[in-house]
Amino acid sequence: MEKKLIIRPRKPAYGKTSIVSARIPDDTLKKLDSICQQTGRTRNELLVTCIEFALDNIEIRDE
Repeated sequence: MEKKLIIRPRKPAYGKTSIVSARIPDDTLKKLDSICQQTGRTRNELLVTCIEFALDNIEIRDE
């Protein structure tokens, strides 16, 4: 079953947060920034949404 990441209206502010640094390929960052412009979301909001989606839908296989 194909899953889609649906961007909904903003949630209330998150609870306690931490600062994390990550290296992101330039092409991926361009795509992310394009989605930010289209949706009015910040990079941080979009990254958190994507990470939450991935964590909720991850399947780990021991192959």
